Amino acid sequence: MEILNNFVVFEGLDGSGTTTQLNKLEDYCRNGNRLSLPPIYITYEPTNGSIGKLIRSGLSKEIVLRPETIAMLFAADRNEHIFEADGVAERCKRGELVVSDRYLLSSLVYQGITCGEELPARLNRDFPAPELLLFFDIDCETALKRMEGRAKKEIYEYLDFQIQVRERYKALLPGLSAQGVKVGIIDASLPAEEVALEVWSAIKKMPIFGK
Repeated sequence: MEILNNFVVFEGLDGSGTTTQLNKLEDYCRNGNRLSLPPIYITYEPTNGSIGKLIRSGLSKEIVLRPETIAMLFAADRNEHIFEADGVAERCKRGELVVSDRYLLSSLVYQGITCGEELPARLNRDFPAPELLLFFDIDCETALKRMEGRAKKEIYEYLDFQIQVRERYKALLPGLSAQGVKVGIIDASLPAEEVALEVWSAIKKMPIFGK
């Protein structure tokens, strides 16, 4: 498996706080006038491109898509995200630190549950792995309670499914670690400010900060 240096990915259940932490990291890096940091690019999947917007329509139940279609759309969106001009791969290779909220492991987990392991594995086998993956671990009931205030639930945001999601993440993480990905487990049940400190502690150990 190819490792894309300078690439960090946040993964976790729905409601685990990955987006919150991405926003906190962006504020820390961009609003603190921290001149010693490398250039940092914050991103996410699904992207805000045309394919990503179509995926979000399916996730929010605005349109109905088959599980296999969602898996293929995620892979197509990811291909643009990584390999387009000025995309993730290009930015990492020119010395930027790229941090993404979700990446290919989300497909192996979520679409692995909805349409079986073979299709997501085949669609995602040629994408590079991140240098650092941070898994935001939290019990499913707590994660769902955090989402109670949302106006509308997405197709995966119910307890039985999230239990499967957590189990599948935990089953797949050791394999990534064995292939050279640095995997960190973050206690996402902690207060957001404490989680942010754990996140920064893991990220600042990356080789890019020693250059």
